[in-house]
Amino acid sequence: MLKIDSVGFVGGGNMAEAILKGVLQSGYPSGQVAVFEPDSERAAYLAETYRIRIARSNRELVEQSALVVLAVKPQLLQTVLPEVVQGWGAGKLLVSILAGVTTAQLENGFSSQPAVVRAMPNTPAMIGAGATAICSGKFLTGVELDHAWQLFATIGDVVIVDEAQMDAVTGLSGSGPAYIYAVIEALTAGGVANGLSQEIALKLATQTVIGAASMVQQTAEEPAVLRQRVCSPGGTTLAAIELLEQRGLSAILIDAVGAATERSRELGRE
Repeated sequence: MLKIDSVGFVGGGNMAEAILKGVLQSGYPSGQVAVFEPDSERAAYLAETYRIRIARSNRELVEQSALVVLAVKPQLLQTVLPEVVQGWGAGKLLVSILAGVTTAQLENGFSSQPAVVRAMPNTPAMIGAGATAICSGKFLTGVELDHAWQLFATIGDVVIVDEAQMDAVTGLSGSGPAYIYAVIEALTAGGVANGLSQEIALKLATQTVIGAASMVQQTAEEPAVLRQRVCSPGGTTLAAIELLEQRGLSAILIDAVGAATERSRELGRE
């Protein structure tokens, strides 16, 4: 369980909800979790659903939280960060999930030397199946990085990377669920086009993706090895794989990760 005495969320959107839900499900006391959310209906929903405290301002939230999760849109950073700074004090940890915003950009907003962690979770965190990468700011200690790791371990797998790799993380796992949804959508359409009902095709496509991913995870085999085992000479799977190679599936997915990575870099420069 997270070993820190209070957690506050600047912003109460879907990803913030996913993280706070994971924290609470790990056994963390709801009375030690707070959020500031300017949308009153959203704030009321979070309070009623999770029995957490609703702060009256970002400054109040930060003053009363040892670990602060910055979970707003990157475009709101210049508005929100000064409010965070107003409530800042010694011994606090700032965890940012803002795409494209570097730890240096956050640190430069303070007159002190804040402990900052940058994180990139993804949307399967909402069901406890997230993939999150974290990296350290300039003034972070190992203990503080461990606190961040514990936070995101409540919603899935966590890896530690260098900050220079965070844009690539955004392109791969941050945006990656959408690529897989597109695959499931296309497989379902293929099943329907060949005589299956929508319901059955979607069920088979979804479970095929889940099963294949689980095989990679549980066997620790390389995906290429597992793929080759399915491709019998002259068989149906090999015919499909040869077509995918001819159409450039691998290149398309590699380029998709690259496009999302570059957009993450652009957001950091805007």
